[in-house]
Amino acid sequence: MSATIFYREAPQKVSEQNRGAPVACDALIVGAGFAGSVIARELAERGGMRVALIEMRAHIGGNAYDCLDETGVLIHTYGPHIYHTASERVHEWLTRFTAWRAYEHKVLANVHGQLLPVPFSLSSIEAAFAPDRARQLTDLLKARYGLGARVPIIELRKAADPLLHELADYVYENIFLQYTMKQWGSTPEQIDPLITARVPVLVDYDDRYFQDPWQGMPCDGYTALFEKMLDHPNITVHLGYEAREIIAFEETGTSDAPFTAVRLAGQPFEGLVIYTGALDELAEQRFGLLPYRTLDLVYRHYDRNPVQAAATINFTVSEAYTRTTEFTWLTAQDIALSTVLEEYSLAYDGSPAQTAYYPIVGKENQERYERYRMLFTRLSGFHPLGRLAEYRYYNMDQIVLRALELADDLLR
Repeated sequence: MSATIFYREAPQKVSEQNRGAPVACDALIVGAGFAGSVIARELAERGGMRVALIEMRAHIGGNAYDCLDETGVLIHTYGPHIYHTASERVHEWLTRFTAWRAYEHKVLANVHGQLLPVPFSLSSIEAAFAPDRARQLTDLLKARYGLGARVPIIELRKAADPLLHELADYVYENIFLQYTMKQWGSTPEQIDPLITARVPVLVDYDDRYFQDPWQGMPCDGYTALFEKMLDHPNITVHLGYEAREIIAFEETGTSDAPFTAVRLAGQPFEGLVIYTGALDELAEQRFGLLPYRTLDLVYRHYDRNPVQAAATINFTVSEAYTRTTEFTWLTAQDIALSTVLEEYSLAYDGSPAQTAYYPIVGKENQERYERYRMLFTRLSGFHPLGRLAEYRYYNMDQIVLRALELADDLLR
């Protein structure tokens, strides 16, 4: 069996084309990424609800969507997605819909042409420093903090030993500072000191990027995982529909007053609405655009495989792009060709050609988001869910757990 999906071929209004439009349901879910798809399955399966899931794109899977590119290489269209989790519940739940291929992600930092493992570890120290100095540093770290410790840079800077200061300064300058400036478009003065404080040195030779107990890649890819997740008789998926075409809100007339009721395709609707998109877009940006960072993704094709020494290389002190990812490392695809993705970080301007990736955390931005969130507080059936709707960053496993827990609350 396969999920019931209606593909909308033209941007016609719902009133002009009702075939396949989600007008009869107990729960309307906006967005077919992890947040929307997980809760769709839960409400349909555990709650017995008729679930309509709408998605503005022409595919399911959200930013985790994968497909073959023009050369036949399996790529992640919106950037690399690496599965890892410390949650047994998340892992068991997702394993219902996919088998996993063993994979542990490795990342190297290109520092003036030298490749160093990140997170910065004892292996990185031995690669970056002369043998005698590396031995001094590793012995000092193991003696002071113990093997396996994760020591924040700010703690190293507070230590009395000048060698630890030297190490902290090296990691800050060569691994963190310029990379973060590129990623967030910030000057050193604008970078939140709390972010700096969390940058660790790993007192270990474990050079995996993640240390979670469950790691891997879906054997048949992410899109196949989503197809199985949404394959339920109570779920219909409607592609090519904008939320504002279908959902409208009754309001009292003042811009800050909370909405009083929901209308679905012009009719009153008292069921659940799970919204995973950007709240400012749903409210027609009446308080201004919420700021995000977006990515310009450039794919390079090669007639050899592999091209680089690890799946991902962070360019921490050089190049305009932040990192490159070679997808055949992730997928283990047996092919003589390769595709490498370059990621360029830039400000999100709200245009349809851009994707909002990373909320920009800050007091003023959070206050603006709260103004938007307050518009929906009188709607008991309306629930914002996910990175855009909640204006906070989630890893894949975190949003799966968040969706499962919201389903628990709604079905309780």
